[in-house]
Amino acid sequence: MQHVATEAGMLAATGAGEAVVFLHGIGGAARIWAPQQKSFAQAGFRPFAIDLLGYGTRPAVDAVEFELLARDVETTISRAGLDRPVIVGHSMGGMVAQSMLRRRPQGYRAVVLACTSPAFGSSSGELQKKFLADRLGPLERGRSMQELAIDIVDGLVGSACDPAARALAIDCMAAVPTSTYRAALRCLVAFDERGHLGRIRSPVLCLAGEQDRTAPAAMIERMAGKIPGARYACLARVGHLANLEAPERFDGAIFNFLHEVLPPAMAESATP
Repeated sequence: MQHVATEAGMLAATGAGEAVVFLHGIGGAARIWAPQQKSFAQAGFRPFAIDLLGYGTRPAVDAVEFELLARDVETTISRAGLDRPVIVGHSMGGMVAQSMLRRRPQGYRAVVLACTSPAFGSSSGELQKKFLADRLGPLERGRSMQELAIDIVDGLVGSACDPAARALAIDCMAAVPTSTYRAALRCLVAFDERGHLGRIRSPVLCLAGEQDRTAPAAMIERMAGKIPGARYACLARVGHLANLEAPERFDGAIFNFLHEVLPPAMAESATP
């Protein structure tokens, strides 16, 4: 399959397989899904990776909220002509996916919530204030995303991260516009979808990394327990950037899930 760039920073694979839409995290971009673009296309799926607002090829933003991010992804999906695609959301992208599920509880054939959280809490909380101060402080003191990228990524990955995967993560993080990063952090601390988890009706896989300090595995397992029928899987020796750190195991967990929950005709057309 050939990969092409479309509007809104979407990287898509040509073909007729089941559509899978990938949503990146706070330090990512559509291109951070490069391993999945290849493997999912080879497995018979049709992968679409989207640059969220302010990321990748899209203009930087000064402010953003999850409702806006969700509507933007929904619009991109609609313009691409995708009917109830599979959604794979990582970290902040998983929060966007949860917002989309609240808006359309049965709107997707299946959803993977990877290394993400159902809530961060109130922006007026002390934890949230400290989080923002710790992450915005270096930027306020004049440091650039390029200068901060290595330390940020090294604080996210697990003990067995491949050097090439680490390099891609650092490159993506360094390329995030400062204003977008600030806006995403401020958006993040107000996120809370805990009250809506029980209303989700799409099949869900909650996927964790054993060494993830940002979205701990125990928390993700608890989240799975609150979503009707949700599956849970945990990848050993993997940190927060699971799709890069262990792409074969990350993809394999999703392939197994999709073969369980997709209609037989769709599952048979995709062979991992």
